[in-house]
Amino acid sequence: MLGLSRARVETDRWIAFRSHFGIESFYCRPGIDGAHEKGGVEGQIGYFRRNHFTPVPEVASLAELNELVEQWDLHDGRRRIGSRLQTIDEYFAVEQPLLVPLPEEPFETGRVFTPRVDRYSQIAVRTNRYSVPVRLIGKRVRVVLHASHLVVYDQNVEVARHERLIAKGGCRLELDHYLEALIRKPGAFPGATALEQARSAGRFTPVHDAWWAQARKVHGERDGTRALIEVLLLGRHIPHEYLVAGLATALRAGALTADAVALEARKAAQPEDEPTVPGPSSTGPGQSAGTVTFLHEWKLAHLPPDTRPLPSVTPYDQLLRSRRASGGDRREGEAQ
Repeated sequence: MLGLSRARVETDRWIAFRSHFGIESFYCRPGIDGAHEKGGVEGQIGYFRRNHFTPVPEVASLAELNELVEQWDLHDGRRRIGSRLQTIDEYFAVEQPLLVPLPEEPFETGRVFTPRVDRYSQIAVRTNRYSVPVRLIGKRVRVVLHASHLVVYDQNVEVARHERLIAKGGCRLELDHYLEALIRKPGAFPGATALEQARSAGRFTPVHDAWWAQARKVHGERDGTRALIEVLLLGRHIPHEYLVAGLATALRAGALTADAVALEARKAAQPEDEPTVPGPSSTGPGQSAGTVTFLHEWKLAHLPPDTRPLPSVTPYDQLLRSRRASGGDRREGEAQ
């Protein structure tokens, strides 16, 4: 049972919420006439606010605040209200067996929207814009908006996740969403807004910039930028920290190809107890051991042992002898 003020309107979301949890709602009288009907509940809310939210706690995120609230809630369970004999937790232990069990499936608290992806591969949600993969341009997607983040789905498959923008008119772009388009038009990469946001967020590091600058110097602007985009595409299946480590090693070795970065990133991701495979180095004599192994050498070294017997040409020899014999018979027949 849940007591509410008559002023509350039963919206669709509220009806869905109480239906999911099996709540029966009854409404208190508004104003002074109903002030005594749920004073205990309101009083405990005031106690919690005065003791834990005064002064206002300083946190870095909503998730951190929720963790603090959970700790405070556990702590308050050990206190007594007024002169009562038992603590809050002890009273709840008596009441808990009488409560209806919670549903097995969680209730979706997010707001649902179905915007269409525009030609810039962006969707508009509550006056702000967010990027999605370019392959979805022109399609409608489903967006679930939560208090601190939003999730984008295409036919029940998650395709994007963003931290929610609070101010109006903002734009949050993910560089990875544009890579397929940028690899076809690498000239648009240096001035891309998504690249600026990736730098600000620390996803595009000074190591990326240094490798990119060297690649452009060796391969030219277009091919060097395309090589960097190929490296960024590796980030879809290689963790970010290992990819940065692979970039740093490849840069020291002067290996300015995506294959070399992929190899070094996988080597960085290997457990320390797994033996590394020696291979030919692309560096000159006297340089450090942080060298690059050729990709085909690395693949051959990681193949399972081949226990098959060596091939034999004996069946072919039998065919040749048979051909010689048949040819000799024909020649004898012609001579006669």
